[in-house]
Amino acid sequence: MPWNDNANPGPWGSPPSGGGDDGRKDPPRRPQGGGGGGNGGGRGPGRPGGPGPDLGAGMDQLRQRLRNAFSGSGGGGVRPGVLLAVAGAVFLLWALSGIYQVQPNEEAVVTTFGAYSRDEAPGLRYHLPWPIEHAEKVPVTSLNRIDIGGGGTTDSDIPQESLMLTSDENIVDLTFSVTWRVSDAARYVFSTRSPDEAVKAVAESAMREVIGKTQLDPILTNGRGQVQLETADLMQKTLDSWGAGVRIVEVQIRSVNPPQDVVAAFRDVQSAEQDRDSAVNEADAYRNRVVNEAKGDAARIVQYAEGYRQQAVLTATGDAARFNSIYAEYKRAPQATRDRLYLETMERVLARSNKVVISGKGITAPVILPPDVFRPRNAETVQPQTATPSPQPQAQSQGQAQPQVQSPGAQQ
Repeated sequence: MPWNDNANPGPWGSPPSGGGDDGRKDPPRRPQGGGGGGNGGGRGPGRPGGPGPDLGAGMDQLRQRLRNAFSGSGGGGVRPGVLLAVAGAVFLLWALSGIYQVQPNEEAVVTTFGAYSRDEAPGLRYHLPWPIEHAEKVPVTSLNRIDIGGGGTTDSDIPQESLMLTSDENIVDLTFSVTWRVSDAARYVFSTRSPDEAVKAVAESAMREVIGKTQLDPILTNGRGQVQLETADLMQKTLDSWGAGVRIVEVQIRSVNPPQDVVAAFRDVQSAEQDRDSAVNEADAYRNRVVNEAKGDAARIVQYAEGYRQQAVLTATGDAARFNSIYAEYKRAPQATRDRLYLETMERVLARSNKVVISGKGITAPVILPPDVFRPRNAETVQPQTATPSPQPQAQSQGQAQPQVQSPGAQQ
């Protein structure tokens, strides 16, 4: 090279002559002084007025220092003991680099040369230093949330991921959030490169599938809970099939809005649904009132019929018992029983009517009954009069006289 050729000194000048006892050239020295005169002595062609660097001399000095350090010769050489101490210190620091701390909400996944080795629980842990082993900390108890979709004021502001098609061919602007956490740290580390993007893609796909099987009215009214449950279940099945090590905690629908062009029509539909619900509630109230009244009437009728039944049964039972007792007496004394029954019957019949007693043969004097017997049923008072007996003509057909008893008022 030009800077190492004695015949062609190059732009930095020729090396100085002379050498040591071992035949090696002495390293060049910077010229003393620094004046502007002289015959050049190391001035560079591009740096007038100052000394230029001697690259060859610098390389020779570096070689000499390295040779002295590893051979132990020379006045300024480094001893082997010092090198061993330095090497030991470096090794100790390298070995201590495997100490690490796992936080209470974390779990460490240790790999050996990139392959899965073990899981480490929270606490102070150790693994072989890099590049032999490596520990990756995963927050297993922290809840992560992903928001999908966004509410825009116009159709152009609505992102495509929030526009979904229902089963009755209506388009809705739906935004929802997904809350998830890590369930298996090892699967979480090795399954996907970007778990957040994977969960978001699965959530969007699952929600579109569920919305595609549901009509618009339940989504806008009271069917959101069912949509959320079905979406979370479908997401969990998909992530488990991937072995993602992720647990879906909750899917929450934040807003569901129809497209701007049909907002007025949807408001009319909602108003009609409210009127329908009001009419249904009024009809239910009327039905409940009428049904309760009918139940009360039916209960009263049933109670009356039950009382009548019991009364009829008791009456029939009493009549049967009385008949059986009379029949037993009749078997013992038939004639006496018949006479007693006749007299009791006549007593009941005559107790409610006016009575006239006709005497038998040979009785001519009238029989005067107590005046209370012939007293009218009204409040008028009748004074009894004494009747004089008058002979009655004999009946020519029978040839005998029949005595007659008249009441005091019969002669008036």
